[in-house]
Amino acid sequence: MEQTLKITNVLSDPTRYYIYQYITKRHQEVTVQEVAENFNIHPNVARLHLSKLEDVNMLASETKKTGKGGRPSRLYRLSDDVIQLHFPFRDYMLLSKVAITTMLTLGEAGKQALYLTGKRFGTEVIEQELARKSLGEEIEFDQKLTILKSAATLAGFYPEFEVNGDHTKIFFQIYNCPFKEVAEEHESVCAMHHEFLKGMFEALFDKVELIEKENIISGCETCSYQALVSN
Repeated sequence: MEQTLKITNVLSDPTRYYIYQYITKRHQEVTVQEVAENFNIHPNVARLHLSKLEDVNMLASETKKTGKGGRPSRLYRLSDDVIQLHFPFRDYMLLSKVAITTMLTLGEAGKQALYLTGKRFGTEVIEQELARKSLGEEIEFDQKLTILKSAATLAGFYPEFEVNGDHTKIFFQIYNCPFKEVAEEHESVCAMHHEFLKGMFEALFDKVELIEKENIISGCETCSYQALVSN
């Protein structure tokens, strides 16, 4: 509870909150000067905000040479610590571990049930977005991509998307895996996540082939995919 109060106190400052949001969307390290310029504040003020975020383990920093000469710069990035706020305390991480362990004790049948459930929830995330958008039956490709981005962002993936010229390939990266801590203990969770994403795509496109390129659990910076799609 003490840590929770510290975090809420740090985020109560609007500028500090938006600085944290900015860093989560950058997907890379930032400097004090960069934050100062983006928020039109003095570097000393930017440094204070960054230090307070680091004090509660929301950010981590290290000193690196920039390659431009002069003194090394202090670079800030998102912390690897999981930040969860609940009033009162709820241990959903433990609950997820209990539920997944129980399913996996059922052997192959349990794994298949886990994958099917993941796919269903991925489909539901898109269906919820479609309901909010109130679109007609015929949805353009750009609209589908917007829905994918919105749903993936709401799911906490911090995604980035790129599309080829004829709209047959969608390249996307996930900078945050909401299942990371559980996936490190149960490799089947990665397969479930794959099905979750497949469910999202299949809710929008008639044919989908989802190909995994990189995986955070394997030590990569992101989970990267290529989706071959057609209407």
